[in-house]
Amino acid sequence: MGGLAALAREAGHRVTGCDAGVYPPMSDQLRALGIELIEGFGAEQMALNPDMYVVGNVVSRARLPDGTPKFPLMEAILDAGAQYTSGPQWLAEHVLQGLHVLAVAGTHGKTTTTAMLTWILECAGLEPGFLVGGVPLNFGVSARLGGGVAVPPAQVKEEPAQRAGDTEQGAQPPRHPPLFVIEADEYDTAFFDKRSKFVHYRPRTVVLNNLEFDHADIFDNLAAIERQFHHLVRTVPASGRIIVNGLEESLARVLHQGCWSEVRSFGSVVSDFTAVGEPHAFDVLRGGQKVARVEWSLGGVHNQLNALAAIAAAEHVGVTPEIATQALRHFENVKRRMEVRACVPWRGPQTGPVANAPVTIYDDFAHHPTAIHTTINGLRRQVGAARVLAVFEPRSNTMKLGAVKSQLPWSLEEADLAFCHSGGLDWDAAEALSSMGERARVANSVDAVIAQVLEQVQAGDHILCMSNGGFGGIHVKLAEALRNR
Repeated sequence: MGGLAALAREAGHRVTGCDAGVYPPMSDQLRALGIELIEGFGAEQMALNPDMYVVGNVVSRARLPDGTPKFPLMEAILDAGAQYTSGPQWLAEHVLQGLHVLAVAGTHGKTTTTAMLTWILECAGLEPGFLVGGVPLNFGVSARLGGGVAVPPAQVKEEPAQRAGDTEQGAQPPRHPPLFVIEADEYDTAFFDKRSKFVHYRPRTVVLNNLEFDHADIFDNLAAIERQFHHLVRTVPASGRIIVNGLEESLARVLHQGCWSEVRSFGSVVSDFTAVGEPHAFDVLRGGQKVARVEWSLGGVHNQLNALAAIAAAEHVGVTPEIATQALRHFENVKRRMEVRACVPWRGPQTGPVANAPVTIYDDFAHHPTAIHTTINGLRRQVGAARVLAVFEPRSNTMKLGAVKSQLPWSLEEADLAFCHSGGLDWDAAEALSSMGERARVANSVDAVIAQVLEQVQAGDHILCMSNGGFGGIHVKLAEALRNR
């Protein structure tokens, strides 16, 4: 919703917004854009008298224990008969019309892959618009309208039609509609539109990055999510391209329900796009032939797969893998994706394996067992034998419901120690992590988690904090506590 606000502001609208407990980086971005943020959902905001209320899917018709509405503003909008719409519908009607939309869907990696693809197109001179569920460090904002239309001839795959025209006087490079890259979420659109958000976007290029069970609050099982992904596939034209992770059986089932577009795969040994080498330095193969090489600062097999997906999507709009991989060398990832928040000189006793080595604190958005597992694996590959302390809170709706709690020990297996913030859970986190023995600790407040970490931390440790929320500012608090020891 913050990204939508940024797009509306750039389009010339006066924009205000309301929410509860907004935290960085989005709160910082809204402030920088001059977008007024009102705390809470009070009915008095009707006095703003806007032309349109754009409603996010956090809003519902829920009632508090005393029977009063949880979202009084929404009730007032309905009572007044005021104009309202959902975020995805507003975007489809006011931004995406006439554009070549490139949509990135999947349970994990949407934000990072969307940022990668956008950066590739930017480096190719295509000036894409974009809406990302985070803040790409290469751009510093989560959304923009964009404006490129022509494909620079030096930076694209040479098509037969273009070669034929090269002999004519004044031949022009091929032209595309302006491009818009969007993170395509399967979560429902709004309380009045229970379809997945991505069915509104009408993409011509789609990445299906992966698919497993999530959003247990709105989906009964994996098959229900697969059905929504198939609804997305149904919206792609025959001239479009679907880029699918060849390692995912769930995505194979999605396409088996019907597919009317070109399909390109990545990831498996028999896929169209494959990688050979370690995640930080690997060759890109297309049809078994080397076409480019990636050498960059990112690690983790998940990011290697994200890169293949972005390269395949960029190719659909004419950007060669070689140009794409050149762009990826300068890709800076997204805020809260393995973002180093502090590197604190060690002031405690020299009990660690490396005397005087600093303690590094990371922030990551991982909030599903698979994402936690791949994030820790990426850090493990990066730091080798150094200790990794995983600090996490089960905050997503799926995690709060305990639907995937049995996977937590597996997700944390490569961490030396794990610390779980259990506040607000209706299930026993200590029991769920009991198979980890002394490697796992549980506390019901952020301050208690910090105290547990401080008891165990050693010189040279890497503290990985994972949450899809603000996590009570734990990164700053840990750094301050370590500096003040």
